[in-house]
Amino acid sequence: MSRVNETQRRMFAERVAARFGADLSGHWFAIWGLAFKPGTDDMREAPSVAIIESLLRRGARVRAFDPAAMPRARQIFGARPAIVMAGDPLAATVDASALLVVTEWREFRSPDFAAIRAQMRTPVLFDGRNLYEPDEMVNLGFEYFGIGRRAVHPAVPAFEESRAPALVA
Repeated sequence: MSRVNETQRRMFAERVAARFGADLSGHWFAIWGLAFKPGTDDMREAPSVAIIESLLRRGARVRAFDPAAMPRARQIFGARPAIVMAGDPLAATVDASALLVVTEWREFRSPDFAAIRAQMRTPVLFDGRNLYEPDEMVNLGFEYFGIGRRAVHPAVPAFEESRAPALVA
């Protein structure tokens, strides 16, 4: 894995910590996309592994979903109480402090954001694939963090980006 890819993965998790604090105890995070790329169950060098491990080290709990890689993810992560494999994308977001989209599966392109927002603890979205338009996410009531994009917040559409490390795709 290249240094750039390693840095991007670390920065993604650090951005979550910048938003929620270094100690993520008491937080559930929904992860969509475990495979290295859509259409496969291949998790070799998948960003999700490094991101999840970083969140778990900070005390977080994770509910993850992937259309194909769930069996492989169970092998990688084992039976840890802090990580749950959800039955579907919506189930992963129950009581989540944030949703992190890591792999660009077609199923994740047009979800029911009203249903997602209604069951999340806090409507925060970390879009690691830039699947969604920031202004649309704000209009739907989400705080939005993309890759190489400005972060946006429903109350302050162009709030200060310096709160979190910048990411460049």
